[in-house]
Amino acid sequence: MGIHGKAYILALGLLTSQYSLLGYDASAHMIEETKNADWSGPMGIISSVALSTTFGWIFLVALTSIVTDIPYLLSPDNDAGGYAVAQALYAAFDRRYGSGVGGLVCVGVVAVGVFFAGAMCIASNSRMGYAFSRDRAMPLSRVWLRVSKNEVPLNVVWLSVVVAFVMALTSLGSQVAFQAMVSIATLGQYIAYALPIFFRVTTARRSFVPGPFHLGRYGVAVGWAAVLWVAFLTVLFSLPVAYPVAKDNFNYTPVAVGGVLLLSVGAWVVNARFWFQGPITNVDL
Repeated sequence: MGIHGKAYILALGLLTSQYSLLGYDASAHMIEETKNADWSGPMGIISSVALSTTFGWIFLVALTSIVTDIPYLLSPDNDAGGYAVAQALYAAFDRRYGSGVGGLVCVGVVAVGVFFAGAMCIASNSRMGYAFSRDRAMPLSRVWLRVSKNEVPLNVVWLSVVVAFVMALTSLGSQVAFQAMVSIATLGQYIAYALPIFFRVTTARRSFVPGPFHLGRYGVAVGWAAVLWVAFLTVLFSLPVAYPVAKDNFNYTPVAVGGVLLLSVGAWVVNARFWFQGPITNVDL
């Protein structure tokens, strides 16, 4: 019962870091609202990755150093009701200071971070929705294309909020369904990252015109490294996360992501290729 291979566990553990390193593309989605975008946009992405890696590493080292009794941390009978991170922090402060209040404060800091991450997702999704609507690639594009007097696409912002809320509600009824949607969002986003990089280092290798920020002669090598890493992650995200495999722990990631890809490609072949002309620019180049 369970997974005992250390290499397999290590590989699955990499997935957690990939969840936390998502979202740095928010700088790209907000690029039209950024000054000196061709330089500050890439710098925002690099800064996000660097800060997430640094502070994430510090947090993980501190957290793993206080993990002692793993079965108890996962038990629903502990003080945190089975929430391992909260229980580990609570127990560490309780052992050291005789009170777990410090652990609750740390959990509060994590909660604030999660809230800001959610706000980032809403901002990022709303800008993507606005861009798709501007390109007439979303149903009811005219509705989502509208902006307020402050030049904020409020309609699509609220659409993003409602969709995120509904998706979160599924976790109350089925963790399997919720995990499937999270898998689509995570793995699908990495695939979306990798596709333009792949075409940059293959078909557009000679025709690509770099902007002010570029990697010079190292760009192709870094691009291939990114593509291969995403290919590796795609395999990892599709592996079983528990044994024996059953309907309650089955990894639906390949099914969910494959279904979305089939629907997208099918929509393109059947309909969109006859009218979609690509992104619509609103500035003269």
